[in-house]
Amino acid sequence: MDRRNIKITFILGCTGGGKSALARALAPRIGAEIISVDSMKVFRRMDIGTAKPTPEQLAATPHHLIDVVEPSEDYSVAEFVRDSEKAVADISARGKEVLCVGGTALYIKSLSEGLFEGPSADEEIRDRLKKRAVESGIDALHGELRKVDPEAADRIHPNDQRRIVRALEVYELTGQPITELQTQWNKERTVYDCTFLGLRREKEEENRRANARVKSMVERGLVEEVRSLWAETPPMSTTARQALGYAELIEYLEGRVELEEAIENIKINTRKFSKAQRTWFKRFRQTRWIDVQPDATADGLAEYVADMEGMAWSK
Repeated sequence: MDRRNIKITFILGCTGGGKSALARALAPRIGAEIISVDSMKVFRRMDIGTAKPTPEQLAATPHHLIDVVEPSEDYSVAEFVRDSEKAVADISARGKEVLCVGGTALYIKSLSEGLFEGPSADEEIRDRLKKRAVESGIDALHGELRKVDPEAADRIHPNDQRRIVRALEVYELTGQPITELQTQWNKERTVYDCTFLGLRREKEEENRRANARVKSMVERGLVEEVRSLWAETPPMSTTARQALGYAELIEYLEGRVELEEAIENIKINTRKFSKAQRTWFKRFRQTRWIDVQPDATADGLAEYVADMEGMAWSK
């Protein structure tokens, strides 16, 4: 079947904005299954900090691309595209609607428009950049990226050495920012018949929800979860260690900050991450945004979305 004839719906929005709750409430109403578009929910046992669905929620609604690899492993965007394309084909072949839900913008873009390959890796350049990261610190490398590609610096976490090195490598190889190249790739073309639905809240409400989310995670055992993962052998991969909420608490476990400071840093970095997400989401110009009120419920939003015209399931 031509993939351009397969309808998939992306539900996007900032972290903690209610995307997953909406998807779980919407799925049974429209006969859908959910594909997680989240670069950290793929890791097993990273449950609280990634706001992973509970076993009961997973049993009630089929989810895909959750608990795919061990925290000691890396998981690339290419692997995500490969695995999610298999899931899309499987779901659509069984006559179900496909809901792709998450806030990892690069995953959304790569699944909907195809994978951005970029120039081939240059090991000499990579080794040199990695050596500088060790000698001068990753912050210095991130600062260098900000000079040549501020948009990429906004969306790449300051501790994400792999992506910082790749962005600087691409710039050195091509003379162009990776952001510019990604903007040009497959512009205005989608691999599938895609619909984009976004949840949007007032910034103050987003911040309030983010702070409450972090508080709830800590109360539910986030520190203990990170401590357990941090002690595992083999150790957590660089990618897993950089996950929001995990990176800050690993700093605490390694004695570099106090617990209260680590928790405050999670709140600060969550707000920064939301800002980067908003920047990325501007690329999806065809998104139908819903301005969500503070008192809105997942069931109420699901009823509204299920009845929207022009959606994949609309008759």
